[in-house]
Amino acid sequence: MSMLFPRDRTEIAPDAVHVPDWLDPGRQLKLLESCREWARPPSGLRTVRTPGGGTMTARQVCLGWHWYPYGYARTVVDGDGGPVKPFPGWLDELGRDAVTEALGAGAATAAYDIALINFYDADARMGMHRDSDERSEAPVVSLSLGDTCVFRFGNAETRTRPYTDVELRSGDLFVFGGASRLAYHGVPRVLAGTAPPELGLTGRLNVTLRVSGFRAA
Repeated sequence: MSMLFPRDRTEIAPDAVHVPDWLDPGRQLKLLESCREWARPPSGLRTVRTPGGGTMTARQVCLGWHWYPYGYARTVVDGDGGPVKPFPGWLDELGRDAVTEALGAGAATAAYDIALINFYDADARMGMHRDSDERSEAPVVSLSLGDTCVFRFGNAETRTRPYTDVELRSGDLFVFGGASRLAYHGVPRVLAGTAPPELGLTGRLNVTLRVSGFRAA
């Protein structure tokens, strides 16, 4: 997507900050190559099924700890049963750097040990939800690759208004912690065909980094 005007860093809500173009094209390519490797089986990209029998339209692969509705495990309990892929140390460094960039020095105080990678095709959506299955209040780090999406960031009390819609493009960073750590958020729309051509990616990848707060198993 061409950009006529630079986009400004914005505090969307208390302790929730959007940093446009945080990943330069080279870092986007490196992260995309890693995502493609992580998506391969075993313990690769899967369709997430909800307890009510439905399925999420975004497909997912996990690192460090495997997320399933609504908990964590060390194996892909709702998939092929294999061990979850390891969480690399460089992702922890990336997460800490992201938090420092968005919220300032000292905001990242614990090691990141969970990555949820969600793949969205043109028809995929993510309903309003809270990231509440961790035992840590450390900020959540969200990195976008590929197609632009509408990211809806709300409040900690209800899935409904008030919320703010933010356009997240490839390379954008969004961090939320503190007063907004348990805010509801979702993706109501993906803008197909907006990915940078040099990525060679059709669709959107979202890499979300979290601190589990769990004891090492």
